[in-house]
Amino acid sequence: MTKMDYLKLLVDEIHSTTVATISLDGHPQTRIIDMMYFDEEGVYFLTAKGKAFYDQLMDQQYVAISATKDKIAVSLRGKIKNIGKKNLDIMFERNPYMKKIYPGDTKEAIEVFQLYEAQGEYFDIRNLSNIVRDTITIGKVEAFQTGYFVGKDCIGCKLCYSVCPQKCIDMSSVPVVINQNHCLHCGRCAEICPKQCIEKRG
Repeated sequence: MTKMDYLKLLVDEIHSTTVATISLDGHPQTRIIDMMYFDEEGVYFLTAKGKAFYDQLMDQQYVAISATKDKIAVSLRGKIKNIGKKNLDIMFERNPYMKKIYPGDTKEAIEVFQLYEAQGEYFDIRNLSNIVRDTITIGKVEAFQTGYFVGKDCIGCKLCYSVCPQKCIDMSSVPVVINQNHCLHCGRCAEICPKQCIEKRG
């Protein structure tokens, strides 16, 4: 799947997401926010200017987003910006229920925010014996791969494979290779490695 496939999944199929900001007391605060629109430049959502959520967005200019449906999850975290009324009419057309929440000119209270620079993950556990994960990036972000990586001191003993729930370690070469798109990040391989050469990143 491509970045646009993941964004389409987030906006059109999952739609309602959990968005985290930091509240006035310094602790995380979450809200359920609908993702209204996406394009090559990011994901778009909106809120009313009178809300505390709006103030947090303007102050922090950063969010974390999580969403799940039918054993598929999408998470993103990154930079946002207020783009005013840009795309507002498109968002109302694509999400006609908004016209009932904000009828007529009452939508003047709303402004649009764009998630324009972010990294996150797609995670699919529909097939429990063969999970799938992938990295998602938006904008000028260099993808940082998290997980477990085998170092050059590997001796090919196969102990890591023996404890891997997904059997996602390629034993055909030494050092062995962990398939990052199927790894659960459980860490059992690193715990059992006799050479302690499996590195956790991220």
